[in-house]
Amino acid sequence: MSSCAVDGRGQRASWASVLLIVFGLTTSYCLTACGGEKTPSAPDPESELQAISPADPAKFSSLQETKHWSNPYLVIRPQSVGVLTGVAANEEQIVKPEEVLKTLAQLPASAWPYGRAVAVLVDAKPTSSEQDKIALRRNRGLVAGELQSAHVAINWIPSS
Repeated sequence: MSSCAVDGRGQRASWASVLLIVFGLTTSYCLTACGGEKTPSAPDPESELQAISPADPAKFSSLQETKHWSNPYLVIRPQSVGVLTGVAANEEQIVKPEEVLKTLAQLPASAWPYGRAVAVLVDAKPTSSEQDKIALRRNRGLVAGELQSAHVAINWIPSS
């Protein structure tokens, strides 16, 4: 086998030159084809929630009972968080604490009559184990941090 090749003009070129040319063409093709237009990424939940008007405490500060709460309502449990849209609704979505913002961002604008505010109940029971109490504190901290970073006002509901 010869260590040289003949190019299109009848001139001899080394295999190394041929490989460099082929490698260069391949790299150029990949950069062009693979680096094509990027698809726009989906907006993050925090950005989506910013489209909702800020919380209006005047609309909910006088509410004495949670049964009249119309915005999203969260129930923090040791292993999950329940998301209700309006306390009157019997529908509850069970999510992980780190999924709360994403779930809230998917709600329609009509679910936010008081603006960007949620009611939060920590489902602590006197009979809860120490492990459950620790999990509740952890989930409460995670959810509160996520909500605060997204500028969502929290109306804490005292547990009974």
